[in-house]
Amino acid sequence: MKLKRFIPYLLPYKQQAFLNIFFNILYSLFSALSFVALIPMLDVLFGKTQPMFQEPVYSGNLLDLGSYGKAYLNYKVGALAGENTIWALAIVIALVLSLFLLKNLFSYLASFFITYLRNGVLKDLRNNLYKKIVNQPIAFFSDQRKGDIMSRMIGDVNEVQNSMLSALESFIREPLTIIFSILVMLGISVKLTLFTFIFIPIAAAVISKIGKSLKKNSIAVQQEQGRFLSLIEETVGGLRVIKAFNAEQIFSKRFGESSQTFNRLSNKVMNRQNLGSPMSEFLGILMIAILLWFGGSLVLVDKTLEGTQFIAFMGLAYNILTPAKAISKASYDMRRGNAAAERILEILDYENPIKERE
Repeated sequence: MKLKRFIPYLLPYKQQAFLNIFFNILYSLFSALSFVALIPMLDVLFGKTQPMFQEPVYSGNLLDLGSYGKAYLNYKVGALAGENTIWALAIVIALVLSLFLLKNLFSYLASFFITYLRNGVLKDLRNNLYKKIVNQPIAFFSDQRKGDIMSRMIGDVNEVQNSMLSALESFIREPLTIIFSILVMLGISVKLTLFTFIFIPIAAAVISKIGKSLKKNSIAVQQEQGRFLSLIEETVGGLRVIKAFNAEQIFSKRFGESSQTFNRLSNKVMNRQNLGSPMSEFLGILMIAILLWFGGSLVLVDKTLEGTQFIAFMGLAYNILTPAKAISKASYDMRRGNAAAERILEILDYENPIKERE
């Protein structure tokens, strides 16, 4: 993975990276808790709960953690609201709103710190690339097209910055959101959670297959972009010569062919990339439909799960879909970024054959 070579560019911004990770952990935790808080609200709303005035005791069993948490919250709400159901509902709604507010606050703070990291890495990478190009001998510019160099400095650097740092955030925040959601789902129903995860490996295998050829096509797109930028530079720089030799049609034809190739390759890459999101969403909705059938049988037939818990469980199951889609997109972006990284490293690794004397 060529993107590993750019990790040293992150080191000057390790403080921002740490704060981003810290707030992403809090975001993931509160993302799961905000759905759990819906259970007592629904219980109060549907009259499923009676106020508890004696503090519950935790048995120490991890599988009992969910029921203990629900009982403890019921006890606290009962202590504050007493027999007044409307006041109890107001307290629980305030709790839900507070959790969602904190979740979104932590999301903003994580994005706030990653902004400085992204732009700092972009600046440093572009500065190093510019210094490397300026210090090359004249022969280097005979071998390389100017438009291709410009394409690497602008397009490829942006691609590396976007793919590497999007992946950095996605591969920290999204898996944590999934893990916290799964832990809460296990607290609600172990049987339903295990049933849910039968389908995740199937969905992952389908999505992975779509992205296999993306890197190869991305390299071709970036190379073709370099070609037609070079043609633009040659045309603008040598316009007098072109007009003197009446060669407008020849250059127009060359540019049209290059532009058509770029268009065809771009369509191919974008169509493959765009297929990933709808496919993962459809597989997610299919999972939700199967969960509705299986979970509904636990509520209506087996009576081993309460309706309010099942509603919250479905919310958590859907809460897993968005991170799963983000991870899928980040994996596509990594392939594109890896292709751009190869082109940048060709210049950064270029050895100047002319050595200065001491």
